Amino acid sequence: MALNFYENLSNNFIKLLENVDEHNIIIEVGERPIMQTFKVHSTVLCYRCPYLYDELKKSTINNDDNIRIVQKPLISAKVFNVIIKYIYGATVNLEKVESSDIFDLLMTANQFQFEELVIRLQTFLIESHPSWLKFNFSKIYHSSSQTNNFKALQNFCNDIIVKHPNLIFESDDFGTLPEAALVSVIQRDDLQLEESKVWDYIIQWGTSQNKNLPLNLDDWIEKDFQILKNTLQHCLPHIRYFQFSNEHVVEKIYPYQQILSKKLMTDILKYYISPNQLISSTILPPRNIFQIPSSIISYEHATEIVSWIDKKEVTSEINKNPYDFNLILRGSRDGFGKDVFWNLCDQKTNIVVVTKVKDTDEIVGGYNPIGWNSNFMNQYSETNDSFIFSLKNRNIKNSIVSHLKVPTKAIYNNPNRVPNFGGDFLMGGNQIFIINRIEGYEKIIRKTTGEFPIDDYEVFQISKRKDS
Repeated sequence: MALNFYENLSNNFIKLLENVDEHNIIIEVGERPIMQTFKVHSTVLCYRCPYLYDELKKSTINNDDNIRIVQKPLISAKVFNVIIKYIYGATVNLEKVESSDIFDLLMTANQFQFEELVIRLQTFLIESHPSWLKFNFSKIYHSSSQTNNFKALQNFCNDIIVKHPNLIFESDDFGTLPEAALVSVIQRDDLQLEESKVWDYIIQWGTSQNKNLPLNLDDWIEKDFQILKNTLQHCLPHIRYFQFSNEHVVEKIYPYQQILSKKLMTDILKYYISPNQLISSTILPPRNIFQIPSSIISYEHATEIVSWIDKKEVTSEINKNPYDFNLILRGSRDGFGKDVFWNLCDQKTNIVVVTKVKDTDEIVGGYNPIGWNSNFMNQYSETNDSFIFSLKNRNIKNSIVSHLKVPTKAIYNNPNRVPNFGGDFLMGGNQIFIINRIEGYEKIIRKTTGEFPIDDYEVFQISKRKDS
């Protein structure tokens, strides 16, 4: 039987760290003028941190007392203070350490090859600081993708990406994404992207790796296609080629047929032109995509709207949306006139309205739990739960939700201008909407007020799912 006394051993080594008289190494961290020095012992470094011990061997700087000096200007004193206590005492106290410093600590621990600490810090960040990780998603994802040592963080990020793919696929630095990270995402069955979009993105990524490829596909020669094929060799096997529409096969795959094997391209054409013929290529299953009947909003948008309806601070998981969105009006399908609206939407409750602003990425809308009622023409209807909003979308960085401040001015039953959110947000005419100065709601959901044209608008009636 072994009797362990690790706590006393840890305390003794911390006292050794504090005993500066016996040191033979100085480690300087940070940049001047706020550089900080740590006086340490080469014997401890030799066994507890081989990385720093090797750095010591490379150092040619000695002070007047012939003590070797190691300089680490890119590491903060705050982070190194935690690291050195881990080296000496095998303890890490994160109680008052900010999320950003914990992440920097993780990067340093990986640099110093502390495998055990790297694993524990990832788990701690995921369990204790998930909101910070999501808020700094791009930085976290790209940093964790640079090494195989951050598997836990990579899995955490991939679980988010498959549900909210725009976070990475529409980011400005998508082209810098490491190949392994891209493959780990596109191979997922639960990636919430249509297969034609996945194809578009890998082509975009592949061409961004080869800046000398002609911009116009008509100018490509056989060598150019071979370059792209080589670049995408680990991505192409994960495309679900037999889940495209006929039109997308013609528009998207066929122009790049030279990057596919002849057998695969032949099987794709057989599958869509003559489906009764046998094919030998592997048919991957369709992705498990949670769809919404909208040409304006995505399922991701819908889950955010639902979180506002249910007054939750955190958006629901994309596959756990408790509501069905039933499309009852689409302007481009049913018409933009007031009579169409009243015929299809009169006295319907739990209504979500979304509009696509013409020639922009903007999506604005509102939620009306009590509906519009033709029996109350030219009168306000009161509710505490309606709101208007602007949705995050490509170039729109953040969503805006504007809750009620005057419930008696929540909804207005205007015979000619519906839908109408108390006069703050309303339809102004055929494919024209208006945002007025705010009266009933808290804040403006667009940068400018007044009239603006729309490409389309949709009205949904939402209802709780029976299985939720």
